[in-house]
Amino acid sequence: MLNKIISFSLHNRFFVLLGAVLLMVGGYYTTMKMDVDVFPDLNAPTVVVMTEAGGMAPEEVERLVSFPIETAVNGAANVRRVRSSSTTGFSIVWVEFDWGTDIYRARQIVSEKLSAVTDQLPEGIGQPTMGPQSSILGELMFVTMTADKTSLRDLRTMADWTVRPRLLATGGVAQVSVIGGDAKEYQIQLDPSRMRTYGISLTDVQAAVENMNLNTSGGILYEYGNEYIVRGICATTDLETLGKAVVRRTDNGPVVLRDIADIRIGDKMPRTGVAAYNGKPCVILTVTKQPGASTIDLSKSIDEALVDVQKSLPADVKMGTDVYRQERFIHSSIDNVKKSLYEGGIFVIIVLFVFLMNVRTTVISLVTIPISLVISLLILDLFGFTINTMSLGGMAIAIGSLVDDAIVDVENVFKRLRENRQLPPEERLPALRVIYNASREVRMPILYSTLIIIVSFIPLFFLTGMEGKLLVPLGVAFITALLASTLVALTLTPVLCSYLLGNEKKQKEKPAREPFVSRWLSKMYVWSLDQAIRLRWVVIGLTGVVLVGTLFLFTTLGRSFLPPFNEGSFTIMVSTMPGISLEESDKIGERVEKILLSIPEIKATGRKTGRAELDEHAQGVNNTEIEAPFVLTDRSKEEVMDDIRHRLEVIKGISLEVGAPITHRIDAMLSGTRANIAIKIFGDDLNKMYNLGNQIKGAVSKVPGIADLNVEQQVERPQLQIIPRRELLAQYGITMSEFGDMVRVLLAGDVVSMVYEGNKAFDLTLRVADTDRNTADKIRDLMINADGEIVPLGMVADVVSTCGPNTINRENVARRLVVSANVSGRDLVGVVNDIQSIIDKEIKMPEGYHIEYGGQFENEKAASQTLLLTSLLSIVVIFFLLWAQFRTMSESVLVLLNLPLALIGGVLAIWVSNGMMSIPAIIGFISLFGIATRGGMLLISRYKDLREQGMPLREAVIMGSADRLNPIMMTALTSALALVPLALGGDLPGNEIQSPMAVVILGGLFTSTLLNVILIPIMYLLTQKDGQPASVDELAETADGDVQAEISSPSQNE
Repeated sequence: MLNKIISFSLHNRFFVLLGAVLLMVGGYYTTMKMDVDVFPDLNAPTVVVMTEAGGMAPEEVERLVSFPIETAVNGAANVRRVRSSSTTGFSIVWVEFDWGTDIYRARQIVSEKLSAVTDQLPEGIGQPTMGPQSSILGELMFVTMTADKTSLRDLRTMADWTVRPRLLATGGVAQVSVIGGDAKEYQIQLDPSRMRTYGISLTDVQAAVENMNLNTSGGILYEYGNEYIVRGICATTDLETLGKAVVRRTDNGPVVLRDIADIRIGDKMPRTGVAAYNGKPCVILTVTKQPGASTIDLSKSIDEALVDVQKSLPADVKMGTDVYRQERFIHSSIDNVKKSLYEGGIFVIIVLFVFLMNVRTTVISLVTIPISLVISLLILDLFGFTINTMSLGGMAIAIGSLVDDAIVDVENVFKRLRENRQLPPEERLPALRVIYNASREVRMPILYSTLIIIVSFIPLFFLTGMEGKLLVPLGVAFITALLASTLVALTLTPVLCSYLLGNEKKQKEKPAREPFVSRWLSKMYVWSLDQAIRLRWVVIGLTGVVLVGTLFLFTTLGRSFLPPFNEGSFTIMVSTMPGISLEESDKIGERVEKILLSIPEIKATGRKTGRAELDEHAQGVNNTEIEAPFVLTDRSKEEVMDDIRHRLEVIKGISLEVGAPITHRIDAMLSGTRANIAIKIFGDDLNKMYNLGNQIKGAVSKVPGIADLNVEQQVERPQLQIIPRRELLAQYGITMSEFGDMVRVLLAGDVVSMVYEGNKAFDLTLRVADTDRNTADKIRDLMINADGEIVPLGMVADVVSTCGPNTINRENVARRLVVSANVSGRDLVGVVNDIQSIIDKEIKMPEGYHIEYGGQFENEKAASQTLLLTSLLSIVVIFFLLWAQFRTMSESVLVLLNLPLALIGGVLAIWVSNGMMSIPAIIGFISLFGIATRGGMLLISRYKDLREQGMPLREAVIMGSADRLNPIMMTALTSALALVPLALGGDLPGNEIQSPMAVVILGGLFTSTLLNVILIPIMYLLTQKDGQPASVDELAETADGDVQAEISSPSQNE
């Protein structure tokens, strides 16, 4: 089969070249159209259900809204976890499905469950709404709106009715949430004293204002041959006109609305959130993209839309997107990975030219790189992958290995052509025949080495969950590029050799001797190898000692899930005690912003205190989220984070978390909290859970490496409870539903109609004026209708000051409180182990309460176990591939010696760099085992060839090792040096995942290559039958003269 491929290519050289050119052109066109993103889609299939519950207390929201929805969706197929948060007037339920569940099917399931539960919800509860389909990487940008003269109310109106609809009309936008400013509404503010004077009850007012500002339809009128649409025009925007609506007719004449109430335009209450930009009040629009939408293209479309909208806004209103743009991270990440690709390619060129000292052979080998990368990109596009840091990272890691097959083929062809030209003219073969024979000799080593490297990457495809979604594209890109390079080595490389090397005239001036570097290395190597063979037991003993020491060092390495991402922006979460007013929380947020802006690296701040309406990132008014883009100068990211924590210590009474946008969202997806570690306490009594949380906080606060240790603020907040006196209600003939309706309308307010200003719709709300309800005594004095008699509320109900929960969080139908923490300056798993040990010893859980742990370490544990089991399986498969190549057990085991030799360098490289064993580093070890076997295969195959020619064992080992030194060094150096830019640029955006892999492979290739060319010959001598030794001086002289690093087949097996 392989022979036929080589023969077909050489007999159809023009078509092979044409195909390569067309492939490059088509690949370039396809690549330009592919979506570019920072990461693959990492989102677990999650459906978010949000329900507005108009001012209800958290206990009622939990009992009447969250719990019924949870119960309904818990029985759905493939649901793995249900979480909920019940806060004042708002319920949010996260329904998380198994990985791999189709999101559209999941949304359909939840929709069906909601249709059954909606009828069970109390009257006055908003319709449960499913959040837009998005992902953790869906937040595209923050748009800030600031103004010098325009009021915050007008600014919010522009955001709601001008900017937001324009952005939603942009293809690819899923949702635009607005926070900040003052939402406009029309208000009917009742005056209880005037109502008492006129004898008007709340029931009278409700009947008069219900749907008072809506036009009505009068049907169709036909007259004089025309058709007239009949409309009752009741709607108006004039406050004076609204006030003329009659409420009731009395003996003294009609009582109109303005007699008992003030009609005015005001701010919607209660306010749920405020926003600020660089410490000044503003409006922030959060733009969320649809799954599959191109971040870069959509960002350009939004920028164009904003420029267009800006023309219709007042001159003093400015819009900006500098607080957070995911596009920035994408550009910097992709640019850094591309730079690593280019720099790695330059290293490959230098290595090839230094060893070959021939432009044509270097060019032939290098052609493999662009064609292989283009084929890889075409396959990625075919299977629906995007261009992202993971797919490009896979190519960056592979770039050094892509030329290996071509090097093997080119060097063997180059050698055979030279040998052919040195023959007498009558014995020379045609150039095409020589090229075919030379390529056929190395076809099996090329194939087997590629298969072994591919098998070493197979464990990566067994990863599930988020780590699988993140890393599988890297493996696909690496494997497809490597397979493409093998295909190129069997097709295009022989064709290029025939054109560039097969021309007799071009080769007449070719020197017979190898380049100086190759000759010098061969000479030094033969001498060193002879000394090592003489001291073989010392060499073996030292290697064993180093290996044992490395294994001990391996046990001291820290463990983590993923390296931290450098996103170019901090996300700072600040929370204060529940019960604080929005105004006070806003002041604290402003202080935090001022401190952040005093840090030189931070360029801007965008703050959101509280939440936007129907925003799935539900948080109370005591919570503040600040985005702070930064540019590093003299200090590292970790030093700046420590400085932030230190400076914010001056603000007492706040809890602090410092992270990054995407990192926070990954943590929230994995554990339900935006921190590396989540200690979840489950039980019934929130106060008892809070006390347990503080005990745990005190116990683990001394653990080294722990940072941002916080207890979830589920403490009680002030409440004012209105408890009816049922016997008095019965006496006055007030039903419980009427009583509840009175409390709701008088205090919370009731939207009774809408006011339309063109296409803008504003609520018309009925409530008591704020001045008549801002104290408990005034609430007691509110007048209500009692069977025709007007009595104060305090006569039929007790108004009591008490406390109640601020937020009630639940997970899998149980109440949950979280103690969260981040890690700084230490490995994640080590910190978690210490925490678990301390809690087990010092914390005694009451009956009915238990603790669970969540966070990245759970994924690290599961992924490590998966990779360990599957890598053992891949080593077995590699052994069988080696046995299929060599047909002997001893020689196959000898090649596998490269595994522990590679382990030495990989562990030392991690220990020197950051001492952290992450999942990418483990994958680096697994892939290293495949790459490192290439050298051993080349050595043993050459030994067998020479021994089959009758050469004594020791002479065959030394001569064969010298012959193979050149290709071994070339393939190792191209594979290793191409990874140097990735290894050194681990702190750059986009390189975070690939850098640990590059460090491991780089270090492992260094030791495995160095020890491989010494230890494998020694072990081969020890495991094979002895023969006649060769003179070292003779061998050195031969190496100085005409030793060639030729590549030939270990056997003629196909």
